[in-house]
Amino acid sequence: MREPPRSSERNAQDVTERESRAVLVSVQLPGVSDEEIRASLDELERLAQTLGLRVIARLTQRRPGTATPAVLGAGKLKQLARLTGGTGYVPAGATRRRKGAMPAEDPEADDDLALEIPTQADDLVGEGEAERAACDRATVVLFDHDLTPSQLRNLEGATGAQVLDRSSVILGIFQSHAHTREARLQVEIARLSYVAPRLREARGGGDRQRGGIGGKGAGESALELDRRRIRDRIAELREELADVQRDAEVRRDRRSQLNAVALVGYTNAGKSSLMRGLTASDVLVEDQLFATLDTATRALQPPTQPRILVSDTVGFIKKLPHDLVASFRSTLDEARTAALLLHVVDAADPAWRSQFQVTREVLGELGAGETPSLVLLNKADRLEDQARDALVAEMPRANVMSALRPADVTALRDQIVDFFERGMVEAELFVEFRDQRLVHTIHQACRVLGEVHEAAGTRLRVRAPGPILDDLRGVLEAAVVAAGSLA
Repeated sequence: MREPPRSSERNAQDVTERESRAVLVSVQLPGVSDEEIRASLDELERLAQTLGLRVIARLTQRRPGTATPAVLGAGKLKQLARLTGGTGYVPAGATRRRKGAMPAEDPEADDDLALEIPTQADDLVGEGEAERAACDRATVVLFDHDLTPSQLRNLEGATGAQVLDRSSVILGIFQSHAHTREARLQVEIARLSYVAPRLREARGGGDRQRGGIGGKGAGESALELDRRRIRDRIAELREELADVQRDAEVRRDRRSQLNAVALVGYTNAGKSSLMRGLTASDVLVEDQLFATLDTATRALQPPTQPRILVSDTVGFIKKLPHDLVASFRSTLDEARTAALLLHVVDAADPAWRSQFQVTREVLGELGAGETPSLVLLNKADRLEDQARDALVAEMPRANVMSALRPADVTALRDQIVDFFERGMVEAELFVEFRDQRLVHTIHQACRVLGEVHEAAGTRLRVRAPGPILDDLRGVLEAAVVAAGSLA
């Protein structure tokens, strides 16, 4: 049997080319349908593929919960071990329930197991040659649940493979896709917060660092020292992130008076493709989960007056780790401060309804649940006519469209412009000649319908949102007061 990984503190980024084969495992809890479990495993497989893993098998089991030491029952654990080359037994001393090496308890019959194995992996459970079987064994096991440190340890001992839970997989993807300083800081804070409670004593551990003055006292164990170092590092990263986010907040405040639109939705729903279509920009578009982590803001094209800004935000996913949501809260503020949300849904995904609900729940947590929104049932080009008609009947107020169809993107742009037009009012502004620099500001913030130069200054007839006009009037009045005090 291969030596199991010595520390499950390794995350999904540590998977090497040699460790490219994976088994997906999920427990079907009471109230979860076969369709839901299949959709969740489909999503986990896409997460695995984003990490560069090749899934060779899926394993599911109906159980009342996931709180047992090895999550799975004895028979299921053995079948998993046959795919990885492990023993199928929890190592001695790994659990407090019993002493000695033993299989995990299984109160249910083994026929509750569902095992799906692609054709090319049939030899893994057959009578194939031992050498070939060893070559084709899975070296990574992905659980579609969060696991405790002891469960990770028990499962690695029983399977001889690296075991990753869903949160660890998502964190690994976020690490590989974070490019800006802000995103890297956010992901690193979330990763360390995930790792800290999962640290364990090294073998032969328990040795303590020398105590204080004169070496007396127990001092800190190596484990306690590592955890303290992680806490200190998280504190440093949070201070650095706060500095970065202050700069981002200043930019966001400057944009708050402009017409702002935010693209929100489930990961890989097509937000970045739509961003390209609406803004003629070159933002990254890939058929991967979490391809976009950094918020990009561009002007709607063809340009309007005043400008309408469109922001592409990080995608959501079921069971998104809490620490990631907390770390990316500042980034997601683009959705909270926008005047209009474009809620993008992958209508070609069978699980689009649950994905739609996940996004609505996260927006509610961010305080953006009441923001005006347009629901966009995207990727309609992948649907048959009957399926498309059913979507229209089910969601009559939604846009059934494709971000790849220029006509659909143009129609959406017109809707966006109409939305902001409805909130615009017509007004007249007068700028004295000594304050002519403000004429440029007005042109930037408003649609100028007419401009007349008079003896004392410039009179402009404009259309703009009410709050912008109020701000401009305040600036003009302040300029008059300042000029009077100087006189």
